[in-house]
Amino acid sequence: MKRDEQALRALQAALAAEHAAVYGYGVVGGRIAEERRTEARAAYDAHRARRDALAREVRGLGTEPVAASAAYALPFAVPDAPTAVRLAAELEDRVAGVYSDLVRATTGARRREAAGALREAAVRAVRWRGGSVAFPGLAERAGTDTGEAGPSVSPPVSGTARPTV
Repeated sequence: MKRDEQALRALQAALAAEHAAVYGYGVVGGRIAEERRTEARAAYDAHRARRDALAREVRGLGTEPVAASAAYALPFAVPDAPTAVRLAAELEDRVAGVYSDLVRATTGARRREAAGALREAAVRAVRWRGGSVAFPGLAERAGTDTGEAGPSVSPPVSGTARPTV
């Protein structure tokens, strides 16, 4: 596979990851405790901004951006604030994993942007979790497989509306 094709696939995976993160933060925002609601809103806004920038970049390459799913299955039930915090950390870990793939697949300014996104996701994960990991973005550490489609919260669930924060 050519380098350009790898970069485009990694960009599309990052876009899919951001779609999933925006959805996931809709769930987080609905369950998070009041004292962390501002933090959740900031993360939601950051993921929306990255999603929109990635969509523009993919369009700029003459390709149709990957669309968001109508809904995503969560990796675990989120009935309360503590599990909402856990979900937020999980979302950031998965996004970091996809951005690590984008760093590997790109060069120049695109690589710097991907590295910045990886760093931001890792920092948010630390804030949510209350501790850090040695190598943020490595699926092996988290025991998750980000896969090519990105860190979708989980496979799509049809028939449900996408929540907002």
